[in-house]
Amino acid sequence: MLRPVPAIAAALLEPLVAAPERTGIFLDFDGVLAPIVSRPEDAAVPAEARAELERLVARYALVSIVSGRTGDDVGGRVEVEGLTVIGSHGLELDPAAEHWRRQIREFAADAPWPPERTELKGLSVAFHFRDVEDEAAALRELELLALRATDEGLAPRFGRKVLEVLPPTGSNKGTAVRLLLEQAGLTRALVAGDDTTDIDAFRAVDDLEYAVRVAVVADESPAVLRDEADIVLESTGEFLALLRRL
Repeated sequence: MLRPVPAIAAALLEPLVAAPERTGIFLDFDGVLAPIVSRPEDAAVPAEARAELERLVARYALVSIVSGRTGDDVGGRVEVEGLTVIGSHGLELDPAAEHWRRQIREFAADAPWPPERTELKGLSVAFHFRDVEDEAAALRELELLALRATDEGLAPRFGRKVLEVLPPTGSNKGTAVRLLLEQAGLTRALVAGDDTTDIDAFRAVDDLEYAVRVAVVADESPAVLRDEADIVLESTGEFLALLRRL
């Protein structure tokens, strides 16, 4: 059973509901639409959330998923017509990032990390440490790997039980959100995320006429995500309840 959306959260959504033609909705995939799972390949969007996405696409000027996964991966898991899907933390909108694809692939292949915990995502690579036996030891190894990535000119970034290594182009979820808003001429937005990389998206809407930032948090979520959010929820189920108010 879904918990009701708090009254203050519902009130924050009202300016978006009142002007769907001026509003963009930007959602992360893992931890927001799809529950976090031990193996990334097992992630799935519940049927109820997919139905809400279909409704929102028909109502709002723009509905987008901006994910660390590839766009093709997310699109295949969601399968909602009319949804704008941007993968690789927004890098798929940056032509310069393509020049780093080979180096990312070679870095992933050479990394001293278990292949079953290494997720190559085209323009980035993720080294997962969820459910490892010794998390402290894993972090020490990954911190060394992050230093190696920096030495090779790449951009390492820790998130929820993961180290991601990306091209150093400066593109991120925030630059993607900003570009999509500008292209569509929108002045209001809702942004939802659960991890470090979503903070860039939160900040991308600071100068809009109106914006709502939603953090879907867990114990492992970065504290700054809570600090920068207008609404804080504790599960993908609670976020589904919020979507139903839009």
